[in-house]
Amino acid sequence: MSIVVDMPITKLHALDVIAFVADSAIADARTASPRVPLSPDAWAEVQIPRFADPPPIAIDVCSDASFDVARAAADRLADALAQVGWIVRTRRSDEI
Repeated sequence: MSIVVDMPITKLHALDVIAFVADSAIADARTASPRVPLSPDAWAEVQIPRFADPPPIAIDVCSDASFDVARAAADRLADALAQVGWIVRTRRSDEI
């Protein structure tokens, strides 16, 4: 499940804000695959545009348990990000 943020932001800053609103911490921070745990069965990863591409950035919310767990975690995360002023939306079908 992906949510999208249409704003120029770095991956590190996005992960920091996600960790803040989720009352969590960045896991694997100094690796190529950092993530923020959102619940015992769900986590968020940030996908940034390629070099010189404009926003949006994608926040992928994943779960090993089920798609429904990922969707619920994505909905909670989108609501929490909106509380700090971010405008988030679901990924459109034409966005990769």
